[in-house]
Amino acid sequence: MGDMLKIFSVNCDINSFLLLYNLIVMIKYITPIILLTISNIFMTFAWYGHLRFKAAPIVLVVLVSWGIAFFEYCFQVPANRIGSFVYNAAQLKTIQEVITLIVFSFFSVLYLKEQFKWNYLVGFFFIILAVFFIFKKW
Repeated sequence: MGDMLKIFSVNCDINSFLLLYNLIVMIKYITPIILLTISNIFMTFAWYGHLRFKAAPIVLVVLVSWGIAFFEYCFQVPANRIGSFVYNAAQLKTIQEVITLIVFSFFSVLYLKEQFKWNYLVGFFFIILAVFFIFKKW
């Protein structure tokens, strides 16, 4: 019985180690995506948020956009630095573009109150097809 407990204990330790290892590996891949998503939310507001305030002076719009963009860069630069350890530059840019489309789709519908049309979905399909070709190991 004692030998069985030792084997079980070793298996638990190995399983715990493997779980922790897999979690660390997953975090290396997920962290850049999370940071890029946060960055894109700031970017979208910096670039398009002013469209609801068309009467605001353009100088004010530019200054406010720059202020928002500062926070975008606070997430974008670390995302690319961290991501460069597991993705190449083309993959990082592709991830960023897909996130941009997703964030902008929600932004345009929810914030700008614009309609999402079927042809946007077709265009997104082709972009996802591009993702396949960029990430495929040839």
